[in-house]
Amino acid sequence: MIQGLRHIKAFLAVARTGNFTKAAAELHVSQPALTVQIRQLEEALGVKLFDRNKRQVMLTEAGKDLMPPLQRVLVDLEAVMNSSHDLAGLKRGTVTVATLPSVAAGLLPRVIRRFTAEYPGIRIQVVDVVADHIVRLVRSEEVDFGVGPRVRPEREIEFTDLLTDSMCAFFPANHPLRTSGALTLRDVAKHPLILTARDSSVRALVDRALEKDGLAVNLVCEANYMSTAIGMVRAGLGVSILPESAIDSASCEGVSMMPIRTPGLTRKIGVIRKNGRTLSPAPARFLDILRGAVREPVPHFGSVPSA
Repeated sequence: MIQGLRHIKAFLAVARTGNFTKAAAELHVSQPALTVQIRQLEEALGVKLFDRNKRQVMLTEAGKDLMPPLQRVLVDLEAVMNSSHDLAGLKRGTVTVATLPSVAAGLLPRVIRRFTAEYPGIRIQVVDVVADHIVRLVRSEEVDFGVGPRVRPEREIEFTDLLTDSMCAFFPANHPLRTSGALTLRDVAKHPLILTARDSSVRALVDRALEKDGLAVNLVCEANYMSTAIGMVRAGLGVSILPESAIDSASCEGVSMMPIRTPGLTRKIGVIRKNGRTLSPAPARFLDILRGAVREPVPHFGSVPSA
């Protein structure tokens, strides 16, 4: 593309000035180099573009016919080059991320704030969905990448660990669990439970753990969103089992949280990408900032003491 751009610029400069010496000076090339470029363009197009003698340089009829379309081509090529440079220089573009609602509410806002402060011309789109939908969006290339729980092995999908999210018990601030010391799943299961919907990755993890320990539960409510579950806890409807990251997805005033020490009640959150696909500069840089943010300890907001 760059080579073609130079040849077209050479032709238009000679056509405009009517002189090879002036055109070469304007383009900052030697006259012999300019002559070679014109000859190569004529060979590529299969027509003679100029009639030359010692006194003047004139466009041939073919040159006159080709001048308007080549001017349009030059404008289009320069627009493509400028756009490409803007993308490479992170001056414009879009980053589209599919992620869990808890990550969208907790981790991503910090990353987006930092990224947009550094690259204000880049637009960020966040699609907050359940885990299975993240994989679907990545597979269909509707998003640049996803951030979600470890997925079942798929040939098209690549998963890279980002963080570990531990399951915790969320309960009203005056609840008896507050004085229980280290909590196990058996301790929590003795109380009425508020769990996330059955199609969520958190619910699948909790159900497996309950089944493994042979625990029967009193399920009083189900919620699609962690913020809804926390609201139900605040209202005194029961105890919820949610990932630690849930405290960033809603106000936890009046709610306490304690980790559940039962083995296996953790989930790996990672970057989900389509195999063999190279990220463009903006998503790649966003991912760098995301990984850096994960390594930074961030105090949680709200009165949610943990034991």
